[in-house]
Amino acid sequence: MRTVLSRLTAVSVSAVAVAGLSACAGYAPPSDPSGLSRDEIVARMGPPEMQRQVAGGSRLEFPRGPYGVHTWFVYLDANGRATRSEQVLTEANFLRINPGMSQEEARQVLGRAGEVQGLGRNRGQVWSYRYDNPFCRWFQIEIAEDQTVRSAGYGEPPECAKRDDATHP
Repeated sequence: MRTVLSRLTAVSVSAVAVAGLSACAGYAPPSDPSGLSRDEIVARMGPPEMQRQVAGGSRLEFPRGPYGVHTWFVYLDANGRATRSEQVLTEANFLRINPGMSQEEARQVLGRAGEVQGLGRNRGQVWSYRYDNPFCRWFQIEIAEDQTVRSAGYGEPPECAKRDDATHP
């Protein structure tokens, strides 16, 4: 019985490791996706969270949240072939988010938020985006009840506060 359990455990651990490795392999698009078909991109990265129509073709969106720090946009031409890709969670794109813009405009720039939290008394939501930075912070957008951006800026994710509590009694 013990041998059977050991083998089952070894097989389970191996399966999880293989699944983890294959998931990592598809995290990002190739450095130059030019000419790849939509199907080839999806085979590599998995299904997109959204496909939007854009000038000259479409765009596949691949957010890697809630704890991932990247959102990839892959642009396809009218024939469904990749023309370029970009990681959109950047300081330059955060600066494009301004009070008064619609929540859809903000989503066009950054894609889906890693976390969404409701504000008390139905005052709207806070969208939070983890991103690659040397500090423990995330970018946040406050969406008002009329679905426009009320404010945007940087905050501290909850895991940072927990880490600070553990190191500073």
